[in-house]
Amino acid sequence: MTTPLPTPERPARSPVRAWSDPLRWLVLPWTLLVTYPMILVSTTLFGTLAVTLSLISKHLGFHAGVYWAQRLTWASWVRVRVEGREHLRPGQSYVILSNHQGAFDILALYGFLGRQFRWVMKQELRKVPFLGWGCAAIGHIFVDRGNSSRAIASLEAAKSQLAGGVSVLFFPEGTRSDDGRLLPFKKGGFTMARQLNLPILPVSIAGSNRILPKACLFPRPGTVRVRFHPAIVPSAVPDTEELIDQVRTAIESGLAQDES
Repeated sequence: MTTPLPTPERPARSPVRAWSDPLRWLVLPWTLLVTYPMILVSTTLFGTLAVTLSLISKHLGFHAGVYWAQRLTWASWVRVRVEGREHLRPGQSYVILSNHQGAFDILALYGFLGRQFRWVMKQELRKVPFLGWGCAAIGHIFVDRGNSSRAIASLEAAKSQLAGGVSVLFFPEGTRSDDGRLLPFKKGGFTMARQLNLPILPVSIAGSNRILPKACLFPRPGTVRVRFHPAIVPSAVPDTEELIDQVRTAIESGLAQDES
């Protein structure tokens, strides 16, 4: 087996300086008078509809989340551009692995992916009123990051949901990046892909860290770009470290396009 050449590291970037952005201050009245009330109303409506509709079908409950995500992006003056849909096969379930730059990653994927998926999220979100209740009703996967055995049990229990085109979404970095560079990947998503023999769909998200970076409360208008890359079949890459490198390289290539 040929040893792949190491991918050169992108130069480090300074964290986004949110509070020095004049556009963020310019739209602050809109944020306080429109965006924040919309977050409250939409999240309450999402939780109520998701719980109610999921009694009939989790697929129906999922669409309440699509409505929620789209309304919040529009209320924040955020556009989402999606590229690479040709890489998605109808009816195919995937293990979706995406980088994680900011809170708007969730809204971009939930509102504009156009496919059913179950999101692997931290256990603490289950306690958030309406949001956590709705996500639990739909069947999103809560993972206790401080207890590996419980985390594994949660992922095992979720496997039965991944059929008929329903995918699972991981942020393999495990947390948001301060400067947009990829953090080290955790292996949970790769392990699940191997166990279920599901293709991995690498996804690059760019722009969300400029809209709402860490430690910032007020979003600014902007564009989030979501790029789907060709799927990678785990069985074709026996070595897990090489598989991780291939997924990482694909995601990096999408981020490099945004910078060029």
